[in-house]
Amino acid sequence: MSGLADELKVRYDGTADPGAVVQREKYRFTVLTDELLRLEYSEDGLFEDRPTQAVINRRFPVPEYTVTENGDTLEIATKAFRLFYLKGEEFSSRSLYIDVLGAYSSYNSRWRYGDKADSTPMECNLRGTARTLDFTDGETELSLGLADRRGRAFFDDSATMALDEEGWPCPRRKGAQDSYYFAYGHDYYKAVHDFYLLSGPVPLLPRYALGNWWSRYWKYTEESYLELLERFDKEGIPFSVGVFDMDWHLVDVPAKYGKGWTGYTWNREFFPDPERLLRRVHEKGLHITLNLHPAAGCMPYEEAYEAMCKVLGQDPAEDKPVAFDVTSKEFLSAYFKYLHHPHEDIGVDFWWVDWQQGTESGKEGLDPLRVLNHFHYIDSCRRSDRRGLILSRFGGLGDQRYSLGFSGDTAITWEALRFQPYFTATASNIGYTWWSHDIGGHMLGKRDNELFTRWVQYGVFSPINRIHSSADPFLGKEPWIYPEPYHAVINSFLRLRHALVPYLYTMNWRVHEDLVPLTLPMYYDWPELLSSYECPGEYMLGSELMAIPVTEPLDKESMHGTMKAFLPPGLWVDFFTGVLYHGGSKGRDLKVSRTVDSMPVFAKAGGIVPMDRFPENSVRNPESLDILLFAGADGSFTLYEDSGDGYGYEKGEWVKTEIKLSFSGDKAECSLRSYGDLSLIPEGRTCRLILRGISEGAEAEGYESSYDSKTHSLCVELGALPESLTVSFSGVVLYHDEDLRELCFEALLGMQIGNVAKHRAYEVISSGNSKAEMLGSLLSIEELPRGALTVLSELLTR
Repeated sequence: MSGLADELKVRYDGTADPGAVVQREKYRFTVLTDELLRLEYSEDGLFEDRPTQAVINRRFPVPEYTVTENGDTLEIATKAFRLFYLKGEEFSSRSLYIDVLGAYSSYNSRWRYGDKADSTPMECNLRGTARTLDFTDGETELSLGLADRRGRAFFDDSATMALDEEGWPCPRRKGAQDSYYFAYGHDYYKAVHDFYLLSGPVPLLPRYALGNWWSRYWKYTEESYLELLERFDKEGIPFSVGVFDMDWHLVDVPAKYGKGWTGYTWNREFFPDPERLLRRVHEKGLHITLNLHPAAGCMPYEEAYEAMCKVLGQDPAEDKPVAFDVTSKEFLSAYFKYLHHPHEDIGVDFWWVDWQQGTESGKEGLDPLRVLNHFHYIDSCRRSDRRGLILSRFGGLGDQRYSLGFSGDTAITWEALRFQPYFTATASNIGYTWWSHDIGGHMLGKRDNELFTRWVQYGVFSPINRIHSSADPFLGKEPWIYPEPYHAVINSFLRLRHALVPYLYTMNWRVHEDLVPLTLPMYYDWPELLSSYECPGEYMLGSELMAIPVTEPLDKESMHGTMKAFLPPGLWVDFFTGVLYHGGSKGRDLKVSRTVDSMPVFAKAGGIVPMDRFPENSVRNPESLDILLFAGADGSFTLYEDSGDGYGYEKGEWVKTEIKLSFSGDKAECSLRSYGDLSLIPEGRTCRLILRGISEGAEAEGYESSYDSKTHSLCVELGALPESLTVSFSGVVLYHDEDLRELCFEALLGMQIGNVAKHRAYEVISSGNSKAEMLGSLLSIEELPRGALTVLSELLTR
């Protein structure tokens, strides 16, 4: 074997359109868009046209711009920015600055090159992400992001490795300056969209990645693992990915070989017939990933040792390890061919690259993690029938091209949970959107039934729901080891995750095709509202849903977990109850409280969320759909489906179902139309429309329907779904708090407070006074604890 295997080679074109370039002897500016500028300075007048690990495309349509030279000064202007530069000088805060213009500008939006204190202070830059959350117990420092409240951002690409014609990382000339300036104002969507064009889009994930994952660092055997899956079946809990951590391979090895963290040979004592095991797991509807710690190379006890030695010119009789070497094309080619492909041939679907050994490779500037992420993902795409996928830590800008991020080993604490929603959504500011956390936490902490339940709820409404724990008999996350009501709540939310796959998969397509991250901080849609920046744990999950995970323990008196929230302008519908919330014309702050069996999730009025009516282990295109329609405004949604795993979608093998919802007075109409490759829809697919957020009395013309008072929903059975149909509703009235007394009674009933306070509060609720008068009266009840008042206030002021 010589050089890099052909299937690992990938070619990117890093050259820009010459019409976008302003170049002189020592400097070069490339106007990529109205808002995006590349800045280069080089003493020797040589500039970098190769792609880099962060930037793989610079060929943009040339925008309109002007160049003005007055003596020693160069000025470049577009509609979004104006650059001033003292020609020929090395870039510095004295020689180069840029102003954001017009609608893109904000107070103090001048940026000076290299003046970090002024350009991106913490209070203005909205941050990016971090390599890992290993060993964290709460917050960690995040990188700078591409969204900035001053309207501009910057990243330096000077030290990033270049990529040659095979995609191999190469050093760059030292001393050259190479950076990118973003002048997108508060249009954070466009900033990230254009970063994807520059750095590469997020790949389309296989459908199975969006279901529940079971992961535990544990010494399973074939028998115990299959028994575990049987128990999941009996519990009615679906899973789509099975993770085999460390102990799938040989771990207890002779001391002369080290600790056994690196391994590629199945432990036959635990798994006597690996191919049989993987086949049986697949038959249960799960896909399989194996954990890797590749740093120690290939040891002499590995089954592939002799083959590795032979191809790399090492004598196996010397009984020396084949060293791990990401700087060697020959090693990497053999690494995949002999250590990974044989496992894939018997059923391994993808790999979990658990790299914990730092950033040094022995070659200056070459981070092993970046090399592993790049080539593992490229290798995973080599088969035409299997969509590429890896799970690995974040390697830096550009890593969105390599699928899923493993955030690392966190503590089992409320502090760790509290940070994760913010951490996940904020990563979108650099285009990184598919974070996978250890749901439930990895280590330390203490047993807390409520904490795990809340973590699962967050996991269900996060990008990847991978339940995980460390190798400790006291840290199991099996739902049945938790007492009621936690056991039932965990099970119901895990089933909900699989029900949501049709919606999540459509959002997966939106991420890939429309270049919009899955989870977005609230300021993306409401950038001019101050409150949208002050709700770190709140985010949009796709186009239709807003999630506010409960990351605070229950108040022991009200028995509710309460979160500060920002309710955006307009009308919002509680996803679970159909209760309406009014954000007004400018949005508002409020506190939302939920008992342990629920969490605050809202759909926008007019929102449409397709779901699998009967979710099972398989996450295939559903045989029966539930389409949730949230009342209060017109809306539309296009459900996207394909084979779920292969690359047929690139050849038109997909089907879309266009869903439209409209209201006029007390009438409503919903139309459905499917087009594309209709063979991808299961034969005889049935459908149920669920119009949520309305009062009782509505009817669907020509169809059987029933009203659910718990969710304030009209449920309409459509039967078998044709290519197109229209359903008309009459008597549609938005839900108007008809059962306010009942809701308040149920809330008070479960509270651990004095009965006198309960009675006095309920008398106020039953008074018939206005809500404002009721709230004033509740405030005067001295015996009513603050937590109880918060819960009742939400019900009265929503």
